[in-house]
Amino acid sequence: MKTIILLHFGRGGSDTTAVAIAASIKADRCDIYTDVDGVYSSDPRVVEDVKKIDEISYDEMLELSSMGAKVLHNRCVEIGKKYNVPITVKSTFKQKSNGTLVKGSADMENLCIRGVTKDDNIVRIIIVGSDNKIGRMYQVFDLLAKNNISVDTIVKSVGENTMKDISFTVNSLDMKKTIDVLNDNLELIKAKEIKVCDNLSKISVVGSGMINNPGVAAKVFEALYENNINMHMISTSEIKITVLVDKKNADTATKAIHKKFF
Repeated sequence: MKTIILLHFGRGGSDTTAVAIAASIKADRCDIYTDVDGVYSSDPRVVEDVKKIDEISYDEMLELSSMGAKVLHNRCVEIGKKYNVPITVKSTFKQKSNGTLVKGSADMENLCIRGVTKDDNIVRIIIVGSDNKIGRMYQVFDLLAKNNISVDTIVKSVGENTMKDISFTVNSLDMKKTIDVLNDNLELIKAKEIKVCDNLSKISVVGSGMINNPGVAAKVFEALYENNINMHMISTSEIKITVLVDKKNADTATKAIHKKFF
């Protein structure tokens, strides 16, 4: 049995490279040493009473990474999952800490909330007044894909006269590019105008078993209601619930939602 332990002091390329090397030499585990002693239930800089996670699945960690958690890069987790390389996140400064082990698949039967993340680096794009023809959604998102723009949290609403608005979020770094691409192709996508909202944050609750355990969404909405916070968009999956709130309320929302589950 071989184990590879690689130190890294940044995030992104270094931890991804570490797991890739571990996979290539068929190591039984990849230990990544960083400035924290594991993965926590939320950002300690925002939430005071965070809990350290001892073990988490690849899918759950991938969602946390994609939704704003900054411990591991999502590409690093993808490689670990693809080649079945367990990843241990440990602290460079706390040698006795066991850290957090990332491995295996999520348990979809039993509810286990892993964390609450916040992402401030998003903008909402609204395509206003497009027609409701079959294939229009394909044209819009194929256009964005061809321009290497990744999208998330897609919502389509159909109003009077079969006109519709299409809303989605992109990384704030892609905002200008997205607006330019869509405005240059208004005729193609049959839209009236493009609107942008850049004062939002994305709050996500990640954990296994949500689909088989009712009440998770209600707790999220209750936390926001109790703090008089409005939601602008909602997206759900088997292991994630995401809401968009005003950026000024993002920290309060994160704390309130975290308190409901931890």
